Amino acid sequence: MMLFLLVWLALVLIRPQEYPQLVDLGVPLLPIALLGAVGAWALSSDRRPLNQPTHLLFPLFILIGMFSVAVNGWVGGALQVFLDFLPALLALIVISQAAYTPKNCLRIMVVIVLSAVVLTVHGIEQVELGEGWTGMPTVQDGRIQYVGIFSDPNDLAMLFVMAIPMALLLSGRGGMLGLRRLFWWAAALILVYGVYLTDSRGAFLAVMAMAGVWLWLKRGLLIAGTLGAAGMAVLMMLPTRMQELDAGESSAFGRIETWYDGIQMFISYPIFGVGVNNFTEHTYLTAHNSFVLVLAETGIVGYTVWLAMVVYCFMMPIMVLRLPEDLDDAEHQPLWTAERKMAMTLLIAQVGFYACAFFLSRSYVILLYILLGLVTGWYGGAQERWGGLPVFSVQRDWFKWCVVSVASTVGLWLVVKVLFVLAGA
Repeated sequence: MMLFLLVWLALVLIRPQEYPQLVDLGVPLLPIALLGAVGAWALSSDRRPLNQPTHLLFPLFILIGMFSVAVNGWVGGALQVFLDFLPALLALIVISQAAYTPKNCLRIMVVIVLSAVVLTVHGIEQVELGEGWTGMPTVQDGRIQYVGIFSDPNDLAMLFVMAIPMALLLSGRGGMLGLRRLFWWAAALILVYGVYLTDSRGAFLAVMAMAGVWLWLKRGLLIAGTLGAAGMAVLMMLPTRMQELDAGESSAFGRIETWYDGIQMFISYPIFGVGVNNFTEHTYLTAHNSFVLVLAETGIVGYTVWLAMVVYCFMMPIMVLRLPEDLDDAEHQPLWTAERKMAMTLLIAQVGFYACAFFLSRSYVILLYILLGLVTGWYGGAQERWGGLPVFSVQRDWFKWCVVSVASTVGLWLVVKVLFVLAGA
């Protein structure tokens, strides 16, 4: 299973099947690799239980998404929604099964980081030559892009942001006279440079958020706040689009307007929303906010389920980090230290991803469900390896998630109102 999964992951990220030289072959490489992984898992005698909240909430969210389309007048669209989400569902299941062991978690991270490095090298070639080996040029303002799902510089930056903490984790593994550590440090630096080449303001803020959370957990809130303010000041002086970061700037104001439109859609269709993929049927732009997009398209019902799935995966590494750093058992201390490092990496990767996603409509992209599957599988394995980790229960927590979703909806509405005031609208 692992071989098929890693091949599929590399195909999703590097996407050679979409290169001009290969696009006409007509071989469905992605479905073949994914079905191979699913088939190998189904035939395996070492299947793990699908008992984490994510395993329940994601299929439920898909059903709600199907219903949201049907109740808005397109019954046949329910099947299309199911087919759109099916690869993500299968990928989440297979990845969560593989990620039970730390070795497989690291293997998945190696593929993610190396794939992101390949895309960065492609971007460097774009900057130097005007276009990369895929035939893709830079966008009009000189920002790098790639093929397929990474043709938007912001999506490319999101991958780089997610991969940076993984590269840093891999750099902590010694061996080969220090060359392995040096290699992964170099990979992390290349990915930071890749973020710079995308010139994505959301990605710059995401890198700051990741660094801030790491400093907060390691050194305390005061140091994190002080260094964060200093880092933000330096970032604003760099020759990037961050200098244009202002609520009244045209691009930023356009985002605020679409957030407002999304809130209005929710107010008009509060239960099941306007239907998955129907946002642009009601306004001229997409939501530019993953939370607003889910709220507008699937209503409070779908938003509650999606938000619970996201927050559960945030809570999983936090539960590990809340336990004591040192064990009384010296024999198992190195394994526990490695587990905590993995927890920190997955937490920081999620911070970066959702910081980017707050400014993009990426609620349904495969990258999100790869990350959720990795976190879900790792936590299931951690529960088996260590006692004392809590077992999450959707049935027990459902009322809490209803309260959280309503509170966050009010929070989104307030954010939009404040930004409109700052923009002078």
